[in-house]
Amino acid sequence: MGSINRADLAAGLVFVIIGAVFGLTSLGLDMGSTLRMGPGYFPMLLSVLLVLLGGAICFNSFRQMHIAVEPYAWRGMVFILGAPVFFGLTVRGLGFVPSIFLTTLLAAFAGLKLRPLQAVLLAVAVTLFCTLVFSVALGLPFRRFGPWLSVVGV
Repeated sequence: MGSINRADLAAGLVFVIIGAVFGLTSLGLDMGSTLRMGPGYFPMLLSVLLVLLGGAICFNSFRQMHIAVEPYAWRGMVFILGAPVFFGLTVRGLGFVPSIFLTTLLAAFAGLKLRPLQAVLLAVAVTLFCTLVFSVALGLPFRRFGPWLSVVGV
């Protein structure tokens, strides 16, 4: 029997708490039945699964040997979490194409191995792919270039 893996125990408890909170908030919704699901059925099902998963992780934390946790990769977390926020804040003003390009560049800064030229090539490729898929193939109605760029003549 090993010592308690505190990281797994904490993660399991977070899952249990989140699942329980969402399960309790979905109690006021009509559950329905398996064949005729109400609006509360799926949230309750997900809540129960989350609580069970958290319980399994907590149980497993008592059976494992403690593994040293590496220091947090703050740079990666900041850039990866900041990239979609940046996209959401700029897509209406800059438009889809520049926002995708700049978001990809921002996310590329999360890693240390990607060179600047590689990051720009990746951003061009992702922008081209997303524009072809979402604008051309799917025909989604959004502005490719937004009003913020009309000031500079684009």
